[in-house]
Parts: sequence; structure tokens; C-alpha cells
Amino acid sequence: MKIKRKIIEIDAGKCDGCGLCVTACAEGALQIIDGKAKLVSEIYCDGLGACLGECPQGAIDMIEREADVFDEQAVASHLHHREEAPCSCPGSMIRELRPVMDTGSKEAGQAAQPSQLKNWPVQLMLLPVNAPYLAGADVVIAADCVPCAFGDFHHRFVKNRVLIIACPKLDNAAFYVTKLTELFEKNNIRSIEVPFMEVPCCGGLVRIVQTAMAQAGKKIPVTFTKIAVHGQIIT
Repeated sequence: MKIKRKIIEIDAGKCDGCGLCVTACAEGALQIIDGKAKLVSEIYCDGLGACLGECPQGAIDMIEREADVFDEQAVASHLHHREEAPCSCPGSMIRELRPVMDTGSKEAGQAAQPSQLKNWPVQLMLLPVNAPYLAGADVVIAADCVPCAFGDFHHRFVKNRVLIIACPKLDNAAFYVTKLTELFEKNNIRSIEVPFMEVPCCGGLVRIVQTAMAQAGKKIPVTFTKIAVHGQIIT
């Protein structure tokens, strides 16, 4: 049923796809699609405008028009079930790993460096919140561009830690808040480091982790490490 009510409107010409509005929307009404913020469905938008102040480009306005009625029950179902469970393929199987020396790519005069990865899977979308290696773990939640920019990624961030990677711009940020909240609730995480890129959209990962920790009611020691596109640590 449609009624005349307040609802957001996004100016695609101004939107740079930073994703800050996505993490600000508790109802999961927004997603980044093809590099732009989009309203997923009118029934998910409550018209209260929590996303308005988060847009650095001023691309979001509140307007009044004919729109589907806000449906709180549909929002709850959307937040819990919009992401289908990953397929039970061998590539998603939980594994605890040991560093293995790379002998195949060893160059003359240089010692090959072993991978420090100790867990599989690493992508937040695939990683089970009850994976046994999370218990009492030191965790790194890295934006997935960081390993491409930071040359010493394994030694600086991965060694002796559980690695989780996510993209706050291209992935479903609201779903990640829900999943990390459950992960923090169910596991006695010892510490967290969040390496993220200096580009604006990557700041969404900081908000995702902060929001999830607040919703879980946990006070876990956390370090946010900003990486420049040239590879150096900024802060």
C-alpha cells in the first residue's frame, strides 16, 4: 500500500559511493550498487533520515512523496535473511593452517617468506561466527585492498592472528554489522586491529567495527591503522 510520506532521495550525480550512509542505516535500506548508494526498497526506509548527516557529498535529501508503507517486520526479516547462506563447497570449509614456506617463487639471493595465514575462510561473508579459531583470538579485520598496497602485510598484520577481510563499499555493510555483532557476542576476542585504506569509502569499515562492538556490548581493545595507497602507514 502506498501513502504520502517522508522518504529519502539520492542524487546519483553527487554520490561518490563512499558507503557511509549504508552503515548509518540501521534498517539496511541502502546498498552500494554499481558504485552508487541505492534505496533497496521503500518498505525498508523509515523516513527518519539517520543517513542524511553521514553523506559528505550532500547527495541524500528527505522528500515527501507517494511511497510504500514502512514495514518493521519486513526490515527484521531483511536483516536476518537477505544474505543466503554460503554454499557448502570445499572452498568454504573451516581450516586451521600452519605457515608453509614458498619455495616455488624464491628468487636468487632472496629468502622466500612463508605465508602467516592461520585460518580459512578469511572473507567475512563466508567466515562462520562460531569458527573454533576465533575463541580467545587476536583478530585483524582488514579492508581487502590493504594487502595489495601494504607490502609487509603478512608479517605486520597476519602473523599469530586470525585474519578477516571485508570491503565496506562493495559488500553489504549492514549485514556485516549484524554478523560482527554476533561474532563479538559469541567469542572472547582478545584484541582487534583494523587496517583500512586512506580512501573515503574505506572509513566505513571503522564504523562497521565500532557499531558492531557497541551493539554487542563489548569493550575489546581495538587499533585502527590507516594505510596510504602508496603503502605506508599514515596513522
